[in-house]
Amino acid sequence: MASITLFQNANHRNILLEDFGHGQAVQANQHLIIHEGAGMILDPGGHKVYTRAMSESTALLGDGELKLIFFSHQDPDVLAAANGWMMTTEATAWISALWVRFVPHFGLDQLVLDRLKAIPDEGMRLDLGGSELLVLPAHFLHSPGNFQVYDPVSRILYSGDLGASLGMSYQEVPDFKAHLPYMEGFHRRYMASNKALRSWAEMVRGLDLEMIAPQHGAFFRGKEMVRQLVDWCAELQAGVDILPPFRIPR
Repeated sequence: MASITLFQNANHRNILLEDFGHGQAVQANQHLIIHEGAGMILDPGGHKVYTRAMSESTALLGDGELKLIFFSHQDPDVLAAANGWMMTTEATAWISALWVRFVPHFGLDQLVLDRLKAIPDEGMRLDLGGSELLVLPAHFLHSPGNFQVYDPVSRILYSGDLGASLGMSYQEVPDFKAHLPYMEGFHRRYMASNKALRSWAEMVRGLDLEMIAPQHGAFFRGKEMVRQLVDWCAELQAGVDILPPFRIPR
C-alpha cells in the first residue's frame, strides 16, 4: 500500500506507512518522520513487514539517512524485526529501560547492542536533524514501560496502542461516536486503568495537538477530533477497574 503524507513543509515530513502486513497478524501502522534528510521510524514492526517497510522508508529518505528507531514498548508487532533495522542502518534505537534486556530475545546481534538505548521512566527529548521530538511517558497504556512521541513541528502525537482501532476500512476517523465500536473493546481490555488514562489525558491537554496517530487503525485529525478522543480516554473504565474475580477453571 502506498505511503500517506500526514504533514509536509519545506524541511519536515511525516509519513504513514499503512499496514504492510496481511493475513492473521494484527493490523499495524509504521510511521516515518523526516527532518532535513534525517529519518526516524516509529514501531517498525515484525518480520513480515520488514522488507516492504524498509524499502519504502529508504525510497522516501532518498539521499537522507535513518538516524533514529523508536520502540513504544516490547510487543512483537513493534520490534520483532529490530535486528534487521539495526544491522542494515547506523540508526540508534530507543526503548523503555524496562525492556532493553528483553530485546535481544528477538535475535539482536551483538554488533548492534551498543546502539540500543534506554528511555528513562520520565521520558526525554530526542534530536532529529535539528528538530526536537518529545518522548512522553504513557506507562500502563498498555505496557508498564510505554512511551509516545510528540512532534512539535507537525503537532502530531504518535500514541502507540492508545487510540488504536481494529476492523474498519477507513484511514482517518470521520465520526468519533461511530468509530467507538472499533476501539472500545480493545481499550477496556488492554489499557490498565482509568488512573493511567486520566494521567495521560492531563498531560496531553498541555500539548498543541492537530493529530493523534495510533499504531493500529485510523488516525484522528483536527483539534475537535483530538479533544473527543482525549476526553473519552479520561473517563474510560478499563483494565483493573472492570476486572472480574479470578476463578479456578472447571
